[in-house]
Amino acid sequence: MLTAVTIFLGAFLLFAVEPLVAKKILPWFGGSAAVWSTCLVFYQTALLIGYVYARAITRYLRPRMQTTLHICLLGASVLLLPIGPGERWKPSPLGEPLWLILGILTATIGLPFVALSATSPLLQDWLARGGHKAPYRFFALSNFASLAALLAYPVLVEPSLNARQQSVWWSGAYILFVFACAMVAWRNRAAESGRALDREAAADGEAAVTWRQRSGWFALAACGSMLLLSVTNHIDENVAGVPLLWVLPLAIYLISFVLGFGAAGFYRPALWLRLLAFALGMLGYAIYNIDAVRPIQISLLVFLAGLFVCCVFCHAELNRRRPRAADLTGFYLMIALGGAAGAVFVGLIAPSIFNGVYELPFTLCLTAVLALAFTWNKGDLAARILWAGVAACMIAVFVANVEAYRENSITLRRSFYGSLRVVQSPLVGPEQTRTLFHGTIQHGAEFLWPNRQRRATTYYGPDSGIGIVLRESFAGPKRVGVVGLGVGTVAAYGMPGDTFRFFEINQQVIEIAKSLFLYTRETAARVEIVEGDGRLSLERDTTPPFNVLALDAFSGDAIPVHLLTREAVALYIRHLTPDGVLAVHVSNDYLVLAPVVQQLAQEIGWPAVEVHNHSDRDNLIFPADWVLVTRNSSILRNAAVRLHERPIIARTGLRPWTDGFNNLLQVLKWPKLN
Repeated sequence: MLTAVTIFLGAFLLFAVEPLVAKKILPWFGGSAAVWSTCLVFYQTALLIGYVYARAITRYLRPRMQTTLHICLLGASVLLLPIGPGERWKPSPLGEPLWLILGILTATIGLPFVALSATSPLLQDWLARGGHKAPYRFFALSNFASLAALLAYPVLVEPSLNARQQSVWWSGAYILFVFACAMVAWRNRAAESGRALDREAAADGEAAVTWRQRSGWFALAACGSMLLLSVTNHIDENVAGVPLLWVLPLAIYLISFVLGFGAAGFYRPALWLRLLAFALGMLGYAIYNIDAVRPIQISLLVFLAGLFVCCVFCHAELNRRRPRAADLTGFYLMIALGGAAGAVFVGLIAPSIFNGVYELPFTLCLTAVLALAFTWNKGDLAARILWAGVAACMIAVFVANVEAYRENSITLRRSFYGSLRVVQSPLVGPEQTRTLFHGTIQHGAEFLWPNRQRRATTYYGPDSGIGIVLRESFAGPKRVGVVGLGVGTVAAYGMPGDTFRFFEINQQVIEIAKSLFLYTRETAARVEIVEGDGRLSLERDTTPPFNVLALDAFSGDAIPVHLLTREAVALYIRHLTPDGVLAVHVSNDYLVLAPVVQQLAQEIGWPAVEVHNHSDRDNLIFPADWVLVTRNSSILRNAAVRLHERPIIARTGLRPWTDGFNNLLQVLKWPKLN
């Protein structure tokens, strides 16, 4: 009983700390979805280290030495409490984010994480050597505990406790775990007879595990991990980097482990292989058109359902191929090695070798090839033909994705902050344009015809909220701050004597705006570009206050939620003149953000008005929503503002967002039913 409780508590704490720490460091790196992907790379790698540790001490040390070493490891890990990085770990603005994140996680939670990750395989091995007949069931138990922790975080923990309270409670629970695990280890110290397990298995004539078997374990585990990260990236990069959307794919991943290892009779290969073929076709269709935008409620269901079926195949096949209990830690070691390899490929290698976001179609190809390989030797010609066809279709989807990203592109770039491409329309003439895409979202465009160049386009037209403010509200030289550069379209409103100060976290965006677009180069205003996260840069900024401060970071991709909190708004107000305007661009395909801004404005006693302009395709102007927060009555009475004003509809039960709390569910756009 104590062993089961310890395994459950260890797995619960292991997965409870993941969103806790990731959310803490998220604002330090611009709210990018890649923060969670990098954290997953660390988690999978640290899990591998824990499994290597469990394998090594059970294979090479006697039980008494295992007990001593493990208790020492547990004691050392307690010295790092309370868990989580403090403010002193906040990075410099120009550091390499990927390696900074890995370094921060290693230094602050590495040892407790390794101790927790070693718990399940280590204690299962001790049980097996003590004569327990079904140690693999505890693997399902540990995954169930991990699932409970993940689901509890956004539903119970995050809304109820701030970051510091979460750290304290987690650290207290970890101390209880250390005591329980030390007791189990102490009980194992005298189990000298347990080392006879391997010799007894050999005496029974059971065949040794082959490298072919180990390769199969590795491939299945790697495929599952790659599916998890690639689907998570796809969801997070198009919506928001928040715990709710982090935990859903990971929860699906864990459920597939629970069912694959813990539910007898759940997996029937003939049925699940048919479901797998359907799921791959569904996912392939969903990503075939890279420019398609679907309601998030629909696309979430599609991707989560597809992920579930694919992961059940990977993990149930792992369970079918599990070895005897004597090689239990070796089996778990290969699972961890495959998981880490898959995470490293998607999180570290793919962004370096792919200039577009090709991880998901690539992983779907791998899944189909694995299914083909595992069904090939069964002698069923129809199954071979089916899976050869599915694999060919997934390869076609992969090729189509590559061609779609390259079509009419004059540059493709990839970094920690996402995938960028600049597309130029092919026909020369007055309608020819050049457009910057970040993922699937347009982040600015410019006409190339000389007499149409440098016109304000897309979300920044003359009748947009920001356009009206910059055109009509300040007669003399003005200072304008803009969080989010895009292609620099806002600079089209610059007049002699004006200063436009842009804050942009992505160096590649800065390079593209300067070299491939004219707005920042040919404006009459003085242009300053500050590299770094907008909020962190504003915290360090000592320049005079702004007449207008525009937040232009919420139109798509992973919206940086940390820019829309009570603490962030207080910072913005300090950087505005008394009659200044905070202009927030809230156009978004998935989220209704105007009520969030209005609620934050009400807290500081400032009026907020939403301005909506209609599209004008002939002039490349899109419909846009801007919320203007100001005490300047002349702006609130402006005829153009009042003409384009529309009411902000409050969301029931919405709480003000803070650095420690946000509720994405309450601001989702739900599809309209006809």
